[in-house]
This record gives sequence, structure tokens and C-alpha cells, in this order.
Amino acid sequence: MSKKYQALAHDIVEKLGGKDNITDGYHCQTRLRFKVVDDSKIDVKGLEALDGVTKYIFNAGVHQVVIGTHVKDVFEEIEKNIDVDPNKQVETEKKSIITSIIEFVAGAFQPVIPALSGAGMVKAVLALLVVFQVISTDSQTYYLLNMFADGVFFFLPIILAFTEAQKLRCNPILAASVAAIMMHPNWGALVSAGEPVHFFEIIPFTLATYTGSVIPILLVIFVQSYVERFLNRIIPKAVELVFVPMLTFLIMGTLAFAVLGPIGSVLGGYLATFFTFLSVNGSWLPAVLVGGLLPIMVMFGLHNGVAPLGVMQMAELGYDSIFGPGCVCSNIAQASASTVVAFRTKDKKLRQIATSGAITAYMGITEPTLYGVNLPKKYPLVAAMIGGAAGGLYAGLTNTHRFATGSSGLPAILLYIGDNSMRFFWNIVIALIISAAVSAVLTYVLSFKFEKNELPEIKEIILEDTLVVSPLKGEVIPLSEVKDEAFASEALGKGFAIEPIEGKVVAPFDGKVVAIFPTKHAIGLVSDTGVEVLIHVGLNTVELNGQYFDALVEADDVVKKGQPLLYFDLEKIQAAGYETQVPVVVTNSPQYASVETISIGLTDCNQAILAVKV
Repeated sequence: MSKKYQALAHDIVEKLGGKDNITDGYHCQTRLRFKVVDDSKIDVKGLEALDGVTKYIFNAGVHQVVIGTHVKDVFEEIEKNIDVDPNKQVETEKKSIITSIIEFVAGAFQPVIPALSGAGMVKAVLALLVVFQVISTDSQTYYLLNMFADGVFFFLPIILAFTEAQKLRCNPILAASVAAIMMHPNWGALVSAGEPVHFFEIIPFTLATYTGSVIPILLVIFVQSYVERFLNRIIPKAVELVFVPMLTFLIMGTLAFAVLGPIGSVLGGYLATFFTFLSVNGSWLPAVLVGGLLPIMVMFGLHNGVAPLGVMQMAELGYDSIFGPGCVCSNIAQASASTVVAFRTKDKKLRQIATSGAITAYMGITEPTLYGVNLPKKYPLVAAMIGGAAGGLYAGLTNTHRFATGSSGLPAILLYIGDNSMRFFWNIVIALIISAAVSAVLTYVLSFKFEKNELPEIKEIILEDTLVVSPLKGEVIPLSEVKDEAFASEALGKGFAIEPIEGKVVAPFDGKVVAIFPTKHAIGLVSDTGVEVLIHVGLNTVELNGQYFDALVEADDVVKKGQPLLYFDLEKIQAAGYETQVPVVVTNSPQYASVETISIGLTDCNQAILAVKV
């Protein structure tokens, strides 16, 4: 079935440094994911040059190769070319707490997505049958179909226990068994009876049910992974087959009912209260944020930490308004932007990539068009983000939510049929029309400015040669040496970076402030000649939430070259464990004939560093 990808699979393995360099390999919906022994052996440029590879990304210690929706077929051939050995010595990088949490949550939820999607579509079919009066809600068929769909959600703790245990490298069967203990009908009977329960007449067990819950089992299996490792270490190998499972059940069963389960249940209750408050008082906010920022979340892997909130909300309230509506609006916006690019461009290869990418994006898979079209060209990405936010705003204001999880493309609109009503269905259709229309119109309008191959005369009218001076004191280094793939790969634009020696940022030219990030760690500028520059102080410093930063200007302020813009506490940022490299990139680089660094090494403020030429 996958033999046509044999050559591609072989080349990918070779560009990753050969099979001896690969310690782990797996895939998600669109990407191959690898862990390696030696990062320096990876030929990134060679990898991205392969016909069939859209993009290479390094994030959270994992080397990702974006393929597309046929990634499973490619991985079948990859498996034949690698010998995965988790015991190989891999140099581990220091990860932030937020990165570790996102990676942990994503690792537990991602394998469950196919089951949740299948159950979601069954719920959609059931809703259609009821709405069109094919079956009634009191029929046996309704009862059975509802059972088909609800089975996954009812036993979700057992499924999550299994996947979480795989992520934490403890025994998944023992983990699923502990979850089964928590869901045993006898415990349900005790809870229903309402009488106090005491283990050995001493330890009180809190009366709480765990079917369909999420947080309790995540806490339980997290602790179980440590208990299991401890037991495996102290119990002799000759008897560990019997005593490790026995003691695991006794210890974790007690902890689950007495401590961890109740804590998780309380946290779940607070989460449900928060979701309810949000749906009543700020229903527009999640849909707008996800609709507008999802492409950025995908690039940095942050969506893996947000998507499970939708599953948790569904487990608590029976619907998802946190992630689903904004996600589908964003995907349709990206697809529409890519469609316009396919219509406008004269590049046959780009047209082919944009067309195929748009089709998969309309079906809910956006990576091919994000990395192949919208991000490289930038203006379609901006248009799609605005369009996604506009559609998300409508969905949020109408309190639109989905009743099951599934793919976030056009087929997902069926997931919005529920409560024996078509109201949410029509609302999401309107939201998607808004997303598609806004992103398509903006992409088309912006194409007249940025598609220089179609309208070369515009470039001469609006552009002039420009010198960008250093905005900081420090050492100028090539952008390729920045320890962040998005900047180092020039995906965000060409430019340079500075290792700062003092915490002051000044204007690199005469111009205007376009944006100051709320966390004050980055500032966007445009020169009087049209050069758009992003100055990003440090890497991942968004996590500081503005601490150690002091902005002196606001959006729309006119600035002069050398004028102070921003102060930051260099020493405290370094002490907090953050990289302080400052990328300075021309975000509209494709608009110019060349963007060249003309000076490397130590620099003072106002020294010419970058030549931007028409």
C-alpha cells in the first residue's frame, strides 16, 4: 500500500543522520516525529528539499517532518528503515514547565483523537436522525446508537489511563486496571447509596463518580508512574510479576479514592464552574482567540495544550465551546486564503501546492497549506488569522458549541447538531461563511501589494532602499544561530540577531510603531519607506507575562531613529533561565530584492547592520 513512498522514507532516514541516529519514531495526523542521538547529524536543508516534505520543525525535543494526510503510508516505510531503541543515550534539553505540561497533556490525548472523532460522528448521525424524525428519542435504535457514541466518553478514564501510561513509560495495562477500579459498578452503588465509606474503618473514601472524567485519572496515573518505578526497584525480579501489580492496586486504589480522585474531582468541578462562567459571560473570547491565533499555536505546538480543554469541557458539561468553534473557523479561513493564492499566483508549482493544501485544510488538516503556502508568503496567513477571528467572534457571540469532538473541517459542522435543534448548526455555518469571506477578500486585496510577480510596478512605487541600524548594544550574529527554529529558518523573515549586553531597545529607523505585544517582549515597527521589522527580546520570554519589561511607546506612535522604545532587565531574564538572544527580522522580506546583513560582531546602537534593497 505504501511502496510508492519507499524512496522518500529512505531519504528521510538518511537526512536524519541514518537509522543509528534515530531513537524513536512515530506520527500524528500530518507529521512524522523523531527523537535522535545527535542533532548535528541532521541535514535540515536536504530534508526540506525532498519532494514530499513540506517543512522540518524542531519543537520540545522532537524533530518533526511535515508530510500531509498520507503520513501514515510514509511511516509504514519509515518503520522498515529504523531500529527504534529507547535505551540509546540521548542528550536531553532543559524544557520549561509550560512546555513539559503541554507535551504531557498532548501525549495523553493525541492517541485518543481517532476514537473521539468516530464517536463524535456517530453522535452527529444520531442527531440528524432525530432532527429529521427518522427515529424518536424513546426508541431502542436511539438508545443503542447513543450507546455506540457514548461508550468512548463513558470509559474515557480507562482509555486516557492507557495512553498516559505509555507517555510516562509505566505499565499501561496496570494503569487501565486502576482506572477500571475507579469505575467499578460497586463503587457507583456506594456513591448512589450516599453512606460514608471508610477503608479498614479508618481511611475515608470521598463519594465521587469518575465515569467520563479527565483530571482525576491524569493525577492518579501520574502518581502511579512513580509508585510503579519504586516497586520495580525494590522488589526482587523473581517475584515482581506478582507483587508489583498487587501492591500497585492496593496503593493506587487507596490513593485514588482517598486523595487523588477527590482532588481531581474538585479541580474538575472548578473547571466546570469556570467553563460555565465563560460560556455565560465571555463566550466570544475563546472562539476569537483560537480562531485568530490557531496557526501560531500550531507552529509552536501550543494547540496541543489548548485542545484538551475542549475535551474536558465536554466531559464536564456535554459540549465544547472552548476549542472546536474557533478551530474550525481558523481552518476554513486558512483554506480560503490558500484558495485565493492558487487563483492569483502564476507559479505552477505554488498553485499546485496551494490547491491541494486548500482541499486538505477544508477537511480539517492545515499543516500542508500553513507551511507550504500561507506562512512562507505571510500575507495569506495574516488574512486567515483575521478571517478566523471574525468567524470565531460570531460563533462566540451566538454561544455556538459542538456536542462531540472530531475533525475540524467541513465535515465537523455535523457535530453542531444537538439538543434536538439545528440552531448551533446554522450558527457555525454562518461563522464559517464569515471566516471564508473575510480571509478570501483580504488575501485577494493584499495580493496586489505582495504578489510582485503579478504586479511588479507596484514595488517600485511603494519601496525604497533602506538601512536598518542596530536597535541594541551587543554582538550581531547570523539569524541562523538563533536557538529558535521559527527565526533561524527565516520562516518569519530575513534579518539578524543580537546577543545584548544592556537592556535597552531603540528605534532602528524613522517610522511608526505597528504593535506592542501585551507581554512587552516584542515590538513591531514599519519604516517610512515601508520596511516592516519585528524586534523580539529573548526566546520564549512571552512566558514572563511582561515581568522585567518596560515599554516606552504604544501602537501608532511615530518614532525617530535611535529613540528608546523598550527597557528590559537583562540579568533577571537570564537568571530566570531564558535565552536573551534578540532576533530582528524584516517580516515583509519577500517584498524586496535582497535583505543583507552588512555587519557582524560587536555593535553599538545606531550602527548600520542590515541593507534592505528594492
